[in-house]
Order: sequence, then structure tokens, then C-alpha cells
Amino acid sequence: MRQAATLQRSLYDCLRKAVLDGGLPPSTRLPASRDLAQALNLSRNTVKAAFEQLVAEGYLRAATGSGTYVCDVLPEEVLWASSEKSAGRPEQDWPTPEIKLSKRGSQVLERTWTLGSQWAPFVSGVPDVEEFPQKKFDRLEALWRGRQRAQWLTYGGNEASRALRIAIADYLRQARSVRCEPDQIVITDGVHQAVELTTRLLADVGDSAWVEDPGYWGIRKLLAINGLRVIGRPVDAEGMTLPASKRHAVPKIILVTPSHQYPLGAVMSLRRRGELLDYAIRNKIWIVEDDYDSEFRFSGHPIPCLQGLVPNSPVIYIGTFSKTLYPGLRVAYMVLPRAACRAFSNAHSELHRMGRQATHATLAAFLAEGHFSAHIRKMRLIYAQRRHKLRQLILDEFGEHAMHPFDSNAGLHLVMRLPDGVDDVAIADHAKREGIVVQPLSRYHLQPKNASGLLLGFGAVHPDRMEAPFKTLAKVIRAAS
Repeated sequence: MRQAATLQRSLYDCLRKAVLDGGLPPSTRLPASRDLAQALNLSRNTVKAAFEQLVAEGYLRAATGSGTYVCDVLPEEVLWASSEKSAGRPEQDWPTPEIKLSKRGSQVLERTWTLGSQWAPFVSGVPDVEEFPQKKFDRLEALWRGRQRAQWLTYGGNEASRALRIAIADYLRQARSVRCEPDQIVITDGVHQAVELTTRLLADVGDSAWVEDPGYWGIRKLLAINGLRVIGRPVDAEGMTLPASKRHAVPKIILVTPSHQYPLGAVMSLRRRGELLDYAIRNKIWIVEDDYDSEFRFSGHPIPCLQGLVPNSPVIYIGTFSKTLYPGLRVAYMVLPRAACRAFSNAHSELHRMGRQATHATLAAFLAEGHFSAHIRKMRLIYAQRRHKLRQLILDEFGEHAMHPFDSNAGLHLVMRLPDGVDDVAIADHAKREGIVVQPLSRYHLQPKNASGLLLGFGAVHPDRMEAPFKTLAKVIRAAS
């Protein structure tokens, strides 16, 4: 079968080339398929299949009772809208089409800081994917594949995604004190998709959103692209601050990272959490709680989530497996207030057509069988060791002042302060040329700030391979200072 297909393709290529080169001029009558097959020592079916393909593409025409002829006008001539009979016009004759981006398109590409390597010393927010228990995950996926039915290969809404929602709800109730049932959970392809869905459904163009300042620039960009006015609220040691005066515009949405503020690391105090919830309830505001890496806390117990503090709170809780397992998994989840469940579920299905049931079923089993919790316990020990190593390197080279005071002994990165007046963007660019990827703290500020610093990720750097790149980074910093 494969040989016949190869012969058919070879004959098709030869005939098409002869037509395009003029060896078979327009209106030329081709030999009958039986005669050509005999002459080339091919089966007649092979010749007929090649003829049929050329007819379907517009190179040949079949006249019933008369034969097969080369078309007078070839497909290439139609595409070029030219009277030329040869299709040999070189591609370089065509002018490059002008691409004019929309305003939103330009916003997407403005300051694209995530381009380039995401696997290098001190990349922030990246876990150690080499420690992921791939064999266990593959075994569970193979079991699912062996049981799958045809309907599991279509869009979402079947038992695979249902099983994952059940497993996530069980985990969140136990580990994060989240108040939820499986039907309150929507599975998304990452945190960005969850935030965009929230923005589309709960805010109109021109509405305002409060974000932490400094905060994750990716979410700020996403909000701005969707037409929201992004307003930064300063962060102190207790988390996002609220306005002291009552004279201010009330936002439609507030986005926070209360368990481990990104990027500074502050943990929102219980008092501030109560104030924020009270403010949101009184003013009918939605809070989006991004709980991106709360599992990795290296002293004491994980901080309970904001969503679980009061029943029926106006909080949309978002979590992800990108930090706990690996970024390429592209699975995140939202826990919604009951009143919002139907709208979000239907809108998600309408806009995104959830699928990937094999991944969802495998991940559900991974959680339900305890592999996820075991992996978290293992990685917590590994990351604690790496965090200690990096912190000690910073202290040895630059002293206690270099450590940011909001550090809360959690997460997958440290914030290192730089001397006043030092250009952290220039340092990051220089470090990148040395094969070291760090993020300048100034880029996380919505308003220009004098604070200069670097985000150093330790998740993907083994302690034994940490000292040499840090020494190189230290030289870059001293040279800039």
C-alpha cells in the first residue's frame, strides 16, 4: 500500500512539473490511463489516482468520452491574476505584505519579557521539571488510554473533566481550606485564560481593576488589552493596601496574591484580608485570588486562602499546576461562587471548547491516588534546600541589606535589592548575555519607582550548580555599581 502511494505521488509530481514547465502545453490530450500504465509498468489504479488528484487541483480536466486534457488556465495563474501561461514566476517578485497591527496587537507585543530561554540559572517561577515523576504519570495515562471510549475524544463536559474537578475539590478543601464542591470548579488552560474569562464576563471596557504594585506585569497587560483601566495599589508588609480616603473610584475587580505576594513575597495579614473582604462586599466588587505557589511554604503551615474565610464570599479563587508540576501541562482551575458557576461554565465552553480529556483523566488519577501530595512534600524539601543555598550566597556576597524585608520564606524565587541608582534592567540584560536569566524588579512596578532589584528563581537550579552562575551575576552587579 505504501509503495503504491509512493508511485502515485511520483507520477503526480512528474505530470504536474511537466504541466508547469510547459512540457505539456495547455489543451494537450494525455494518454489513456490504461496505455500510460502499460508504458510505465504501473497499475492502472495508480495512474488513475494521479490523474484524479491533478483534476481535483485544476491542472487537468476530464472530458467524458474524449479523454484527459491539460487545463487552459492553471491554478497558479488564477492566484497571480496574471495572463502569463508559465507558473515559473519567482516568489521574490511578490512584494512583502504590509502588516499593520491593531492597538491591542501592539499592546500584546509591547515589552515581551518572556521571550527566549525559560530554562537557565535563576529563571523565576519555573519548577524543577526534572524531578517530576514522569513514569508514574505515563503509567496512569496508559491505563486511561486503554479504557477510553469514543466520546472521551470529543470536547469537554464528560467524565474525565468531572473526575478532575472532584480530585481538585478534595485537595483544595484539605490543603487550602477552600470552600467548594466539584461543580464550582472550571478547568482552564492556564491562569491567563482564567483571568481573561473573568474579565470578559464581569467587566466592561472602561471599567477599572485594582492590581498590586508591584505586581505581575502579564496580568496587567491582559487587563489592559481587554479594555480595563489598570490601577496599581501599593503593597506593604501586610499585602495590598486600601485607600485611606473614601474619595476614590470603586473598581469592578480586584486582583491579589494574598498567600505570597508576587513578586515581593509579603503575606497578607488576617486583618488586611478582613478589610479587603469587607470592602468588596460593601461595594459589590469581585476579588480574584491568584494562589499561584502557596504549596511551597518552608516554615509553618500554608496560609489559608482568602476565599475560605467567609461563606459565599465574592472571591474567584484561581490555582495552577504550572508551578507544582510543570508549566507545559497548561492546566489551571477556577473556584467560583455558586451564583457565577453556570455563566462561567457556559462561557468557557462557548469560547474555548475545552478538550484534552486524556490529560485531565490522568491528572485526576494522579491527585486521587496521592501522587500529587507526595510530590509536593518531596519538592518542598528540595526547594527549601535550594532557597537556603541561594539566600546564603546573597548574604555572603552582598550582606543582609540585599534581602528584601517582605520575604516570607515561601515560593520559588527571592527578591534581591540593589544599591540605589543601579539600573536593574541593564544588569538583567548583561546577565542574559552571560547565560543567566533574572528579572529586573523595576519592570513589576506600574508607576516608576526608585526601588532597584532582581528576581532570582531557585526552583530549577540544583544547589551544586548554583554558586558559579551567582558569582558571575555578582561580577555583573559590581561592574554596574
